[in-house]
Amino acid sequence: MSEPTKLTTASGAPVADNQNSQTAGQRGPVLIQDYHLLEKLANFNRERIPERVVHAKGAGAHGYFEVTHPVSQWTKAKFLSEVGKRTPVFIRFSTVAGEKGSADTERDPRGNAIKFYTEEGNYDLVGNNTPVFFIRDPLKFPDFIHSQKRHPATGLRDPNMAWDFWSHSPEALHQITILFSNRGTPKSYRHMHLYGSHTFMWYNDKGEAVWVKYHFKTDQGIQNFRREEAVRVAGEDPDYATRDLYEAIERGDYPSWTLYVQIMPLQDAETYRFDPFDVTKVWSHKDYPLIPVGKLVLNRNPENYFAEVEQAAFSPANLVPGIAPSPDKMLQGRLFAYADAHRYRLGVNHHLLPINRPIAPVNNYQRDGFMRFDGNGGGQVNYEPNSYNGPVQVPDAAAPPLAVSGYATSHPYREDDHYTQPGDLYRLLDPQEKADLIDNIVASLKHARQDIQLRMIEHFRKADEGYGARVAEALGLVSVR
Repeated sequence: MSEPTKLTTASGAPVADNQNSQTAGQRGPVLIQDYHLLEKLANFNRERIPERVVHAKGAGAHGYFEVTHPVSQWTKAKFLSEVGKRTPVFIRFSTVAGEKGSADTERDPRGNAIKFYTEEGNYDLVGNNTPVFFIRDPLKFPDFIHSQKRHPATGLRDPNMAWDFWSHSPEALHQITILFSNRGTPKSYRHMHLYGSHTFMWYNDKGEAVWVKYHFKTDQGIQNFRREEAVRVAGEDPDYATRDLYEAIERGDYPSWTLYVQIMPLQDAETYRFDPFDVTKVWSHKDYPLIPVGKLVLNRNPENYFAEVEQAAFSPANLVPGIAPSPDKMLQGRLFAYADAHRYRLGVNHHLLPINRPIAPVNNYQRDGFMRFDGNGGGQVNYEPNSYNGPVQVPDAAAPPLAVSGYATSHPYREDDHYTQPGDLYRLLDPQEKADLIDNIVASLKHARQDIQLRMIEHFRKADEGYGARVAEALGLVSVR
Protein backbone atom coordinates (compact mmCIF):
# COMPACT_ATOMS: atom_id res chain seq x y z
CA MET A 1 0.00 0.00 0.00
CA SER A 2 1.37 3.41 -0.95
CA GLU A 3 2.01 6.08 1.65
CA PRO A 4 -0.98 8.44 2.18
CA THR A 5 -0.57 11.98 0.93
CA LYS A 6 0.14 14.59 3.58
CA LEU A 7 -2.64 16.99 4.57
CA THR A 8 -1.55 20.59 4.06
CA THR A 9 -2.85 24.14 4.32
CA ALA A 10 -3.66 26.08 1.15
CA SER A 11 -0.07 27.32 1.14
CA GLY A 12 1.29 23.77 1.22
CA ALA A 13 2.35 23.67 4.87
CA PRO A 14 1.76 20.28 6.55
CA VAL A 15 -1.12 20.09 9.04
CA ALA A 16 -0.11 18.54 12.37
CA ASP A 17 -3.60 18.03 13.81
CA ASN A 18 -6.86 18.08 11.85
CA GLN A 19 -9.07 16.85 14.72
CA ASN A 20 -8.40 19.25 17.60
CA SER A 21 -8.35 23.04 17.61
CA GLN A 22 -5.53 24.83 19.39
CA THR A 23 -6.63 25.98 22.82
CA ALA A 24 -5.13 27.71 25.84
CA GLY A 25 -4.85 24.65 28.03
CA GLN A 26 -7.06 21.58 27.70
CA ARG A 27 -10.32 23.46 28.34
CA GLY A 28 -9.59 26.46 26.17
CA PRO A 29 -10.65 28.92 24.90
CA VAL A 30 -9.73 28.42 21.23
CA LEU A 31 -6.73 30.46 20.04
CA ILE A 32 -6.86 32.79 17.06
CA GLN A 33 -3.29 31.73 16.26
CA ASP A 34 -4.75 28.44 14.96
CA TYR A 35 -4.38 29.51 11.33
CA HIS A 36 -5.46 26.07 10.06
CA LEU A 37 -8.82 26.39 11.87
CA LEU A 38 -9.37 29.93 10.55
CA GLU A 39 -8.42 28.92 7.01
CA LYS A 40 -10.84 25.95 7.07
CA LEU A 41 -13.72 27.99 8.43
CA ALA A 42 -13.12 31.00 6.16
CA ASN A 43 -12.84 28.80 3.06
CA PHE A 44 -15.92 26.80 4.08
CA ASN A 45 -17.98 29.98 4.45
CA ARG A 46 -17.18 30.93 0.85
CA GLU A 47 -18.09 27.66 -0.87
CA ARG A 48 -21.58 28.77 -1.94
CA ILE A 49 -23.07 31.90 -3.39
CA PRO A 50 -25.56 33.33 -2.71
CA GLU A 51 -27.27 30.56 -0.71
CA ARG A 52 -26.33 29.80 2.87
CA VAL A 53 -23.96 26.83 3.04
CA VAL A 54 -26.04 25.35 5.87
CA HIS A 55 -29.54 26.32 7.05
CA ALA A 56 -30.39 27.39 3.49
CA LYS A 57 -34.13 26.59 3.68
CA GLY A 58 -35.97 28.51 6.37
CA ALA A 59 -38.99 30.39 7.68
CA GLY A 60 -39.20 33.33 10.06
CA ALA A 61 -41.48 35.43 12.21
CA HIS A 62 -41.51 38.41 14.56
CA GLY A 63 -42.65 38.36 18.15
CA TYR A 64 -41.56 39.16 21.68
CA PHE A 65 -39.92 37.67 24.72
CA GLU A 66 -41.44 38.41 28.14
CA VAL A 67 -39.70 37.77 31.46
CA THR A 68 -41.95 35.81 33.84
CA HIS A 69 -39.47 34.93 36.61
CA PRO A 70 -36.63 36.96 38.18
CA VAL A 71 -33.09 36.05 37.07
CA SER A 72 -31.18 39.26 37.86
CA GLN A 73 -29.35 37.43 40.65
CA TRP A 74 -27.45 35.63 37.87
CA THR A 75 -27.28 38.11 34.97
CA LYS A 76 -27.23 41.88 34.55
CA ALA A 77 -28.61 41.68 31.00
CA LYS A 78 -31.18 44.47 30.92
CA PHE A 79 -33.70 42.61 28.79
CA LEU A 80 -33.89 40.02 31.60
CA SER A 81 -33.85 42.56 34.43
CA GLU A 82 -37.47 42.48 35.65
CA VAL A 83 -40.62 40.39 35.51
CA GLY A 84 -43.02 41.63 32.84
CA LYS A 85 -40.35 43.19 30.63
CA ARG A 86 -40.90 42.57 26.90
CA THR A 87 -38.23 42.57 24.19
CA PRO A 88 -39.00 42.39 20.44
CA VAL A 89 -37.53 39.35 18.68
CA PHE A 90 -37.16 37.87 15.23
CA ILE A 91 -36.64 34.13 14.82
CA ARG A 92 -35.55 32.12 11.81
CA PHE A 93 -36.24 28.39 11.71
CA SER A 94 -34.44 26.19 9.21
CA THR A 95 -33.39 22.76 8.12
CA VAL A 96 -29.62 22.23 8.09
CA ALA A 97 -28.19 20.02 5.35
CA GLY A 98 -30.64 20.56 2.49
CA GLU A 99 -30.53 23.25 -0.18
CA LYS A 100 -33.05 26.06 -0.48
CA GLY A 101 -35.43 23.91 -2.53
CA SER A 102 -35.31 20.89 -0.24
CA ALA A 103 -38.34 19.52 1.60
CA ASP A 104 -39.24 20.80 5.06
CA THR A 105 -39.93 17.29 6.38
CA GLU A 106 -36.57 15.69 5.55
CA ARG A 107 -34.71 14.00 8.42
CA ASP A 108 -32.47 16.77 9.65
CA PRO A 109 -31.88 18.89 12.74
CA ARG A 110 -33.91 22.13 12.76
CA GLY A 111 -32.05 25.35 13.39
CA ASN A 112 -33.53 28.13 15.50
CA ALA A 113 -31.85 31.54 15.50
CA ILE A 114 -33.39 34.18 17.76
CA LYS A 115 -32.51 37.87 17.58
CA PHE A 116 -33.42 39.85 20.69
CA TYR A 117 -33.56 43.60 19.91
CA THR A 118 -32.45 44.85 23.34
CA GLU A 119 -31.65 48.36 24.56
CA GLU A 120 -28.02 47.29 24.94
CA GLY A 121 -27.71 45.97 21.40
CA ASN A 122 -28.81 42.84 19.56
CA TYR A 123 -28.44 39.53 21.34
CA ASP A 124 -28.44 36.48 19.06
CA LEU A 125 -29.11 33.00 20.44
CA VAL A 126 -28.35 30.47 17.72
CA GLY A 127 -29.15 26.80 18.34
CA ASN A 128 -31.05 23.72 17.19
CA ASN A 129 -34.06 21.67 18.17
CA THR A 130 -31.64 19.21 19.80
CA PRO A 131 -29.70 19.80 23.03
CA VAL A 132 -26.49 18.31 21.58
CA PHE A 133 -24.53 18.36 18.33
CA PHE A 134 -22.64 15.86 16.14
CA ILE A 135 -19.13 17.13 16.83
CA ARG A 136 -17.44 19.15 19.55
CA ASP A 137 -14.51 20.80 17.79
CA PRO A 138 -14.98 23.46 15.06
CA LEU A 139 -12.01 22.12 13.13
CA LYS A 140 -14.20 19.16 12.09
CA PHE A 141 -17.23 21.23 11.04
CA PRO A 142 -16.43 21.75 7.33
CA ASP A 143 -15.66 18.03 6.99
CA PHE A 144 -18.88 17.08 8.78
CA ILE A 145 -21.04 19.27 6.52
CA HIS A 146 -19.23 18.07 3.40
CA SER A 147 -20.14 14.51 4.39
CA GLN A 148 -23.83 15.48 4.62
CA LYS A 149 -23.93 17.37 1.31
CA ARG A 150 -23.48 16.09 -2.24
CA HIS A 151 -20.77 13.83 -3.61
CA PRO A 152 -18.23 15.89 -5.58
CA ALA A 153 -18.30 13.46 -8.52
CA THR A 154 -21.97 12.48 -8.77
CA GLY A 155 -23.67 15.56 -7.32
CA LEU A 156 -25.86 13.18 -5.28
CA ARG A 157 -26.48 12.83 -1.55
CA ASP A 158 -24.44 9.79 -0.57
CA PRO A 159 -25.15 7.63 2.52
CA ASN A 160 -21.59 6.29 2.29
CA MET A 161 -20.25 9.78 2.93
CA ALA A 162 -22.57 10.53 5.85
CA TRP A 163 -22.19 7.20 7.63
CA ASP A 164 -18.47 6.95 6.87
CA PHE A 165 -17.86 10.25 8.66
CA TRP A 166 -20.09 9.27 11.58
CA SER A 167 -18.45 5.83 11.86
CA HIS A 168 -15.10 7.58 12.31
CA SER A 169 -16.57 10.15 14.74
CA PRO A 170 -18.10 8.30 17.72
CA GLU A 171 -18.86 11.59 19.46
CA ALA A 172 -21.74 11.94 16.94
CA LEU A 173 -23.62 8.92 18.35
CA HIS A 174 -25.73 10.92 20.83
CA GLN A 175 -26.99 13.27 18.11
CA ILE A 176 -27.43 10.38 15.66
CA THR A 177 -29.71 8.66 18.17
CA ILE A 178 -31.82 11.81 18.44
CA LEU A 179 -31.81 12.51 14.70
CA PHE A 180 -32.94 9.00 13.73
CA SER A 181 -35.65 8.92 16.34
CA ASN A 182 -38.90 10.55 15.28
CA ARG A 183 -37.55 13.82 16.71
CA GLY A 184 -35.55 14.01 13.46
CA THR A 185 -38.80 14.66 11.57
CA PRO A 186 -40.77 17.21 13.63
CA LYS A 187 -44.32 17.86 12.46
CA SER A 188 -43.81 21.61 12.34
CA TYR A 189 -41.57 24.35 13.68
CA ARG A 190 -44.28 25.03 16.26
CA HIS A 191 -44.22 21.51 17.66
CA MET A 192 -40.60 21.14 18.73
CA HIS A 193 -38.38 22.33 21.56
CA LEU A 194 -35.61 24.86 20.89
CA TYR A 195 -32.19 24.76 22.54
CA GLY A 196 -29.20 27.06 22.82
CA SER A 197 -27.20 23.78 22.89
CA HIS A 198 -23.95 25.43 23.99
CA THR A 199 -22.96 26.47 27.49
CA PHE A 200 -22.82 30.23 28.08
CA MET A 201 -21.72 32.43 30.96
CA TRP A 202 -24.16 34.65 32.84
CA TYR A 203 -22.76 37.30 35.18
CA ASN A 204 -24.46 39.83 37.45
CA ASP A 205 -23.70 43.45 38.34
CA LYS A 206 -21.34 42.24 41.10
CA GLY A 207 -19.22 40.31 38.62
CA GLU A 208 -20.43 36.96 39.97
CA ALA A 209 -20.70 34.38 37.20
CA VAL A 210 -22.41 31.05 36.50
CA TRP A 211 -22.61 28.68 33.54
CA VAL A 212 -25.99 28.44 31.81
CA LYS A 213 -27.83 26.34 29.21
CA TYR A 214 -31.08 27.44 27.45
CA HIS A 215 -34.17 25.26 26.91
CA PHE A 216 -37.25 26.62 25.10
CA LYS A 217 -40.10 24.16 25.65
CA THR A 218 -42.91 24.32 23.09
CA ASP A 219 -46.30 25.21 24.55
CA GLN A 220 -48.00 23.47 21.60
CA GLY A 221 -46.64 20.07 22.63
CA ILE A 222 -44.18 17.82 20.81
CA GLN A 223 -45.50 16.32 17.56
CA ASN A 224 -43.37 14.32 15.12
CA PHE A 225 -43.87 12.52 11.82
CA ARG A 226 -42.99 8.87 11.49
CA ARG A 227 -40.70 8.16 8.56
CA GLU A 228 -43.30 7.10 6.00
CA GLU A 229 -45.50 10.09 6.78
CA ALA A 230 -42.57 12.52 6.52
CA VAL A 231 -41.68 11.08 3.10
CA ARG A 232 -45.29 11.36 1.93
CA VAL A 233 -45.64 14.98 3.04
CA ALA A 234 -42.30 15.85 1.39
CA GLY A 235 -43.80 14.78 -1.92
CA GLU A 236 -47.18 16.41 -1.39
CA ASP A 237 -46.03 19.73 0.10
CA PRO A 238 -42.25 20.25 0.40
CA ASP A 239 -42.90 23.65 2.05
CA TYR A 240 -45.14 22.16 4.72
CA ALA A 241 -43.44 23.64 7.81
CA THR A 242 -42.96 27.05 6.22
CA ARG A 243 -46.64 27.15 5.28
CA ASP A 244 -47.74 25.88 8.70
CA LEU A 245 -45.90 28.61 10.61
CA TYR A 246 -47.14 31.40 8.34
CA GLU A 247 -50.76 30.27 8.35
CA ALA A 248 -50.86 29.71 12.11
CA ILE A 249 -49.73 33.28 12.76
CA GLU A 250 -52.11 34.67 10.11
CA ARG A 251 -55.11 33.08 11.82
CA GLY A 252 -54.01 34.35 15.25
CA ASP A 253 -52.82 30.99 16.57
CA TYR A 254 -49.59 32.44 17.89
CA PRO A 255 -46.98 29.80 18.75
CA SER A 256 -45.12 30.16 22.03
CA TRP A 257 -42.34 28.55 24.01
CA THR A 258 -41.45 28.71 27.71
CA LEU A 259 -37.78 29.42 28.40
CA TYR A 260 -36.02 27.46 31.13
CA VAL A 261 -32.34 27.55 32.04
CA GLN A 262 -29.97 25.22 33.81
CA ILE A 263 -27.55 27.01 36.12
CA MET A 264 -24.17 25.52 37.07
CA PRO A 265 -21.89 27.23 39.61
CA LEU A 266 -18.57 28.16 38.01
CA GLN A 267 -16.53 25.88 40.25
CA ASP A 268 -18.62 22.79 39.39
CA ALA A 269 -17.13 22.75 35.90
CA GLU A 270 -13.80 21.66 37.36
CA THR A 271 -15.16 18.53 39.04
CA TYR A 272 -18.29 17.54 37.06
CA ARG A 273 -18.29 13.94 35.83
CA PHE A 274 -17.68 15.06 32.25
CA ASP A 275 -16.59 18.28 30.59
CA PRO A 276 -19.69 20.52 30.80
CA PHE A 277 -18.54 22.47 27.74
CA ASP A 278 -18.72 19.37 25.51
CA VAL A 279 -21.70 20.09 23.22
CA THR A 280 -22.20 16.39 22.47
CA LYS A 281 -23.44 15.88 26.04
CA VAL A 282 -26.35 17.11 28.18
CA TRP A 283 -26.28 18.17 31.82
CA SER A 284 -28.36 16.01 34.13
CA HIS A 285 -31.62 17.71 35.09
CA LYS A 286 -31.28 16.06 38.49
CA ASP A 287 -27.96 17.82 39.02
CA TYR A 288 -29.09 21.13 37.52
CA PRO A 289 -32.91 21.44 37.42
CA LEU A 290 -34.76 23.53 34.87
CA ILE A 291 -35.47 27.07 36.13
CA PRO A 292 -38.27 29.06 34.42
CA VAL A 293 -37.35 32.44 32.92
CA GLY A 294 -39.91 33.70 30.42
CA LYS A 295 -42.15 33.28 27.41
CA LEU A 296 -41.30 33.53 23.70
CA VAL A 297 -44.30 34.40 21.48
CA LEU A 298 -44.44 34.77 17.69
CA ASN A 299 -47.29 37.04 16.56
CA ARG A 300 -46.33 38.73 13.27
CA ASN A 301 -45.32 37.38 9.87
CA PRO A 302 -42.67 39.06 7.70
CA GLU A 303 -43.94 41.54 5.15
CA ASN A 304 -41.29 40.46 2.66
CA TYR A 305 -39.61 37.06 2.81
CA PHE A 306 -36.34 38.06 1.15
CA ALA A 307 -35.87 41.33 3.03
CA GLU A 308 -36.45 39.72 6.41
CA VAL A 309 -35.99 35.94 6.40
CA GLU A 310 -33.27 35.68 3.74
CA GLN A 311 -31.33 38.77 4.79
CA ALA A 312 -31.51 38.01 8.51
CA ALA A 313 -28.01 37.48 9.87
CA PHE A 314 -27.34 35.92 13.26
CA SER A 315 -24.10 35.41 15.16
CA PRO A 316 -23.38 33.90 18.59
CA ALA A 317 -20.82 36.71 18.92
CA ASN A 318 -23.68 39.22 19.21
CA LEU A 319 -23.76 39.35 23.01
CA VAL A 320 -24.91 41.93 25.56
CA PRO A 321 -23.52 42.82 29.02
CA GLY A 322 -24.46 40.04 31.42
CA ILE A 323 -23.91 37.22 28.88
CA ALA A 324 -20.56 35.88 27.67
CA PRO A 325 -19.18 32.80 25.86
CA SER A 326 -17.89 29.69 27.57
CA PRO A 327 -14.81 27.64 26.60
CA ASP A 328 -17.05 25.34 24.50
CA LYS A 329 -14.80 24.81 21.46
CA MET A 330 -17.68 24.61 18.97
CA LEU A 331 -19.10 27.86 20.33
CA GLN A 332 -15.68 29.50 20.12
CA GLY A 333 -15.43 28.55 16.44
CA ARG A 334 -18.94 29.84 15.73
CA LEU A 335 -18.08 33.22 17.27
CA PHE A 336 -15.86 33.76 14.23
CA ALA A 337 -17.55 31.68 11.55
CA TYR A 338 -21.09 33.11 11.62
CA ALA A 339 -20.16 36.75 11.29
CA ASP A 340 -17.57 35.88 8.65
CA ALA A 341 -20.21 34.01 6.64
CA HIS A 342 -22.48 37.06 6.71
CA ARG A 343 -19.67 39.38 5.66
CA TYR A 344 -19.25 37.15 2.62
CA ARG A 345 -22.89 36.37 1.87
CA LEU A 346 -24.49 39.76 2.57
CA GLY A 347 -21.50 42.10 2.76
CA VAL A 348 -19.53 43.77 5.51
CA ASN A 349 -22.39 46.19 6.19
CA HIS A 350 -25.10 43.53 6.67
CA HIS A 351 -25.78 44.91 10.16
CA LEU A 352 -27.28 48.04 8.55
CA LEU A 353 -30.09 46.07 6.88
CA PRO A 354 -33.42 46.81 8.63
CA ILE A 355 -33.92 43.22 9.85
CA ASN A 356 -30.46 43.21 11.45
CA ARG A 357 -30.30 46.81 12.65
CA PRO A 358 -30.36 47.14 16.45
CA ILE A 359 -32.77 49.45 18.25
CA ALA A 360 -29.86 50.53 20.47
CA PRO A 361 -27.69 53.43 19.23
CA VAL A 362 -24.63 52.32 17.25
CA ASN A 363 -21.44 54.35 17.65
CA ASN A 364 -18.14 53.05 16.34
CA TYR A 365 -15.29 53.80 13.94
CA GLN A 366 -16.14 51.27 11.24
CA ARG A 367 -16.44 52.94 7.85
CA ASP A 368 -16.81 52.24 4.14
CA GLY A 369 -17.13 48.80 2.52
CA PHE A 370 -19.59 47.46 -0.04
CA MET A 371 -23.18 48.68 0.15
CA ARG A 372 -22.75 51.30 2.86
CA PHE A 373 -26.26 52.76 2.86
CA ASP A 374 -26.32 55.11 5.83
CA GLY A 375 -24.42 58.34 6.47
CA ASN A 376 -21.14 56.41 6.86
CA GLY A 377 -20.24 58.39 9.98
CA GLY A 378 -20.48 61.74 8.23
CA GLY A 379 -17.49 63.95 8.94
CA GLN A 380 -16.65 62.41 12.31
CA VAL A 381 -13.16 61.06 12.86
CA ASN A 382 -12.66 57.35 12.21
CA TYR A 383 -9.98 56.54 14.79
CA GLU A 384 -9.69 56.18 18.55
CA PRO A 385 -8.39 57.58 20.86
CA ASN A 386 -9.08 61.06 19.58
CA SER A 387 -9.54 64.65 20.76
CA TYR A 388 -12.95 65.14 19.12
CA ASN A 389 -15.36 63.69 21.66
CA GLY A 390 -15.75 60.43 19.76
CA PRO A 391 -17.19 57.25 21.27
CA VAL A 392 -15.11 55.76 24.09
CA GLN A 393 -14.79 52.28 25.55
CA VAL A 394 -17.05 51.15 28.40
CA PRO A 395 -15.02 49.14 30.96
CA ASP A 396 -18.16 48.17 32.90
CA ALA A 397 -19.33 46.12 29.90
CA ALA A 398 -16.47 43.61 30.31
CA ALA A 399 -17.27 40.06 31.33
CA PRO A 400 -15.52 38.56 34.36
CA PRO A 401 -12.03 37.27 33.54
CA LEU A 402 -11.72 33.57 32.76
CA ALA A 403 -8.67 31.78 34.18
CA VAL A 404 -6.71 29.65 31.70
CA SER A 405 -3.70 27.41 32.14
CA GLY A 406 -1.64 24.88 30.23
CA TYR A 407 0.16 24.76 26.92
CA ALA A 408 -0.97 26.41 23.67
CA THR A 409 -1.33 23.40 21.38
CA SER A 410 -4.01 21.18 19.82
CA HIS A 411 -5.77 19.63 22.81
CA PRO A 412 -8.35 16.83 22.63
CA TYR A 413 -11.20 16.83 25.13
CA ARG A 414 -10.29 15.34 28.49
CA GLU A 415 -12.48 12.24 28.08
CA ASP A 416 -13.86 10.10 25.28
CA ASP A 417 -17.01 8.56 26.74
CA HIS A 418 -19.18 8.79 23.65
CA TYR A 419 -21.51 5.95 24.61
CA THR A 420 -23.06 6.46 28.07
CA GLN A 421 -25.51 9.21 27.15
CA PRO A 422 -26.72 7.73 23.82
CA GLY A 423 -27.13 4.39 25.60
CA ASP A 424 -29.13 6.05 28.38
CA LEU A 425 -31.29 7.78 25.76
CA TYR A 426 -31.93 4.52 23.90
CA ARG A 427 -33.02 2.79 27.11
CA LEU A 428 -35.43 5.65 27.89
CA LEU A 429 -37.37 5.11 24.65
CA ASP A 430 -40.59 3.11 24.76
CA PRO A 431 -40.84 -0.02 22.57
CA GLN A 432 -42.48 1.75 19.62
CA GLU A 433 -39.93 4.56 19.71
CA LYS A 434 -37.10 2.02 19.76
CA ALA A 435 -38.62 0.21 16.81
CA ASP A 436 -38.96 3.45 14.86
CA LEU A 437 -35.38 4.44 15.70
CA ILE A 438 -34.00 1.14 14.37
CA ASP A 439 -36.20 1.36 11.28
CA ASN A 440 -35.10 4.91 10.53
CA ILE A 441 -31.40 4.09 10.96
CA VAL A 442 -31.59 0.99 8.79
CA ALA A 443 -33.54 2.79 6.04
CA SER A 444 -30.49 5.02 5.60
CA LEU A 445 -27.56 2.84 6.72
CA LYS A 446 -28.54 -0.05 4.41
CA HIS A 447 -27.34 2.07 1.47
CA ALA A 448 -23.81 2.37 2.91
CA ARG A 449 -20.96 -0.10 2.34
CA GLN A 450 -20.79 -3.11 4.65
CA ASP A 451 -17.51 -2.07 6.31
CA ILE A 452 -19.14 1.24 7.27
CA GLN A 453 -22.23 -0.60 8.53
CA LEU A 454 -20.06 -2.82 10.73
CA ARG A 455 -18.21 0.15 12.23
CA MET A 456 -21.51 1.81 13.08
CA ILE A 457 -22.93 -1.38 14.60
CA GLU A 458 -19.97 -1.51 16.98
CA HIS A 459 -20.72 2.06 18.10
CA PHE A 460 -24.36 1.14 18.68
CA ARG A 461 -23.29 -1.97 20.64
CA LYS A 462 -21.00 0.09 22.88
CA ALA A 463 -23.93 2.37 23.72
CA ASP A 464 -26.29 -0.56 24.35
CA GLU A 465 -25.86 -4.19 23.33
CA GLY A 466 -29.51 -4.43 22.32
CA TYR A 467 -29.24 -1.23 20.25
CA GLY A 468 -26.40 -2.67 18.17
CA ALA A 469 -27.92 -6.14 17.95
CA ARG A 470 -31.21 -4.85 16.57
CA VAL A 471 -29.48 -2.71 13.91
CA ALA A 472 -27.29 -5.67 12.93
CA GLU A 473 -30.28 -8.00 12.71
CA ALA A 474 -32.27 -5.55 10.58
CA LEU A 475 -29.28 -5.22 8.23
CA GLY A 476 -28.87 -8.99 8.04
CA LEU A 477 -25.43 -8.82 9.66
CA VAL A 478 -26.06 -10.83 12.84
CA SER A 479 -23.35 -13.36 12.05
CA VAL A 480 -20.89 -10.85 10.58
CA ARG A 481 -18.49 -9.51 13.23
